Amino acid sequence: MSASSLVADTVWKTIESTQSVTEEQLSILHFLFGKNLERATKIVDQRGVKKISGQPSGRSIFQVVGESRRKEEYFCFPEHYCACYSFFYDIVNRGEQLCCKHQLAARLAAALGAFIDVKVSDEQLALLLIKL
Repeated sequence: MSASSLVADTVWKTIESTQSVTEEQLSILHFLFGKNLERATKIVDQRGVKKISGQPSGRSIFQVVGESRRKEEYFCFPEHYCACYSFFYDIVNRGEQLCCKHQLAARLAAALGAFIDVKVSDEQLALLLIKL
């Protein structure tokens, strides 16, 4: 794990424990993620993050609205994966970013409790996951 990832993880854990974010924490995250963080905060502010939880297992995935006019929604696991083009191009292929704006939005929304909570059956969640 890179030093940047370790710093980011420390900041995320602090935000999660307090369910609030300070200017200093935002500054650190902005240094690490740049414009992606700005875009992610915009998505969170516009209530563009859903947490879809399967019942009764409690397993979950996030669905995050994109910024395009089409308002596409992307499934993502905040720390590991996003179905968007940028994830594959900038992160997996070129290794230029730590994560995409959708992952950042999901992580920020989860840490602050600022997501729309959607409950589905485990079977419905499995059907969503099959499409990934």
